[in-house]
Amino acid sequence: MALKVKAVERLLKFDKNDAGVYRYVMKPEMYSSLSQAKVIREAALRSGVSQGVMQACWDAAGEVIKAWATEGHSVALPGLGSMRFGLRSKSVENVNDVKTGLIKSRRIIFTPSVDLKDELAATAIQITCYDRNGNEVKRVTSSDDGTVEDPENEGGENNGNTGDNGGGNGQLIDDGE
Repeated sequence: MALKVKAVERLLKFDKNDAGVYRYVMKPEMYSSLSQAKVIREAALRSGVSQGVMQACWDAAGEVIKAWATEGHSVALPGLGSMRFGLRSKSVENVNDVKTGLIKSRRIIFTPSVDLKDELAATAIQITCYDRNGNEVKRVTSSDDGTVEDPENEGGENNGNTGDNGGGNGQLIDDGE
């Protein structure tokens, strides 16, 4: 199994007066969403319990996770990691200015388990490149050990893993999610 990625040539502009430059921007190809019923059928098959029992357990686990997370707990998701709620807000200098209106967004924060991270790092990558007209121009397949190639940091620390979000040259690329 491999992760499928597409690299699409896009015009990137960083300023209204900027003519822009064409760059290949990568993002994972999204497959269809699996229905809850399909997931429950597969889990029932793999566990040997009936679909009715699996549905009841699924519903109960969902309710428990929702209740505990909304009480402020970080909740374990078996085999995956943990999730918790968070938020983004403005800061203020004066305590008298603190109010709920400062909250800009409520978020769900997922922290993957080490095993899940290792599994992802060991998964092969298949990249299909498309030019600005939508024509396929190249395919790249990798079955590497998960290290990221970085020609600007050959053999440097972190095996070339910079932790940036893929824009290269310090540019942040919005992946649309």
